[in-house]
Order: sequence, then structure tokens, then C-alpha cells
Amino acid sequence: MSKRYRSFAEFYPFYLSQHQHRNCRILHYFGSSLVILLFAYVLLTQRWGLLLLLPVIGYGFAWVGHFVFEKNRPATFEYPLYSFMADWVMLYQAVIKRN
Repeated sequence: MSKRYRSFAEFYPFYLSQHQHRNCRILHYFGSSLVILLFAYVLLTQRWGLLLLLPVIGYGFAWVGHFVFEKNRPATFEYPLYSFMADWVMLYQAVIKRN
């Protein structure tokens, strides 16, 4: 049986441990960015049917990163809500990171 996390703060370090390969993270960032752009496009054009593409784009790029580069099972299969939240936190942290 897998570990049950009591909070997002407890889950997030595990999530990051599943995203150590740079290419996997890049694919996550790319997919999430496309989701934002497509969502904005849908709002502007009111082509509501395109909303069906959001999970395909968002998860498609991420899962390629896991299966090809990380060689692990995406956390979203077991922790869908926390993983969804963590995707956005990870993107936010990548964008605001200062070197």
C-alpha cells in the first residue's frame, strides 16, 4: 500500500523527488504553459469545445517526461488533486526562481 499524505506540504517533497530529470520538468513546464495559452484562447474566442484538449495537452507532455526520462509512474495516477496542484506550484517556482 502506498503512503497517504495528510497535507499538500507533506506531499510536495515527494512530488519533487519524482521530477529530478531536467527534461521531465521542461516537458511539464511546456505542457502547463500550453494549457494556460489554450485556456486564454478559449476565453477570447469562446470555442468551448477546445477545453477538452486541456488535460490531453497538460498531462500528455508530463507523462512523456515520466515514461521517457524519469522512468517512473506519474504521481497523478495515485494523487490526482495534489499532483495537479503541485504541477502549478512547480511551474510557479521555476518562473520566479532567481539565479
